[in-house]
Amino acid sequence: MQLPDLAQDIRFPLLGLDECEFSFQVKTQAMGPHIKHHWGWDEEFQRGIHSKNLLEKPFSKIEFQGKPIGTISLQRCSAHFQFGEFYLANEFRGRGIGTAILRHCLILADGLRLPVRLEYLLWNPVGTLYRRHGFLETAATSTHYLMERPVLASKL
Repeated sequence: MQLPDLAQDIRFPLLGLDECEFSFQVKTQAMGPHIKHHWGWDEEFQRGIHSKNLLEKPFSKIEFQGKPIGTISLQRCSAHFQFGEFYLANEFRGRGIGTAILRHCLILADGLRLPVRLEYLLWNPVGTLYRRHGFLETAATSTHYLMERPVLASKL
């Protein structure tokens, strides 16, 4: 799905397959410490997972003021949106950009009256961001929390 631009300075062009290295490096910055801490880092294995995900999901590049700073996957399914592969380069985290992007996606989903689902690693602190935005845990696996944010009731 093509995510509409958030503002003039935050855009979401579709990620080309030739941008695999960029998207892998951003993912490595964001997820590498969490993965390394629990499993160690197997470069070949991680690249394989990433390449598989690029082929299976719609990816967009996140551009801030014309500069690529991350990736996101937002997929419209029949009964919900699937949110994921949301990674920002280190220097752009903690500046409110991720919150603005998440809020943008939630507004889009609410406008279409669809809940949003996601999953994230159990030991990734990003869960606090998701909980602040109304996501509720629906299940857990041995490695991931599964969450859903229901559609917010519209104000009449």
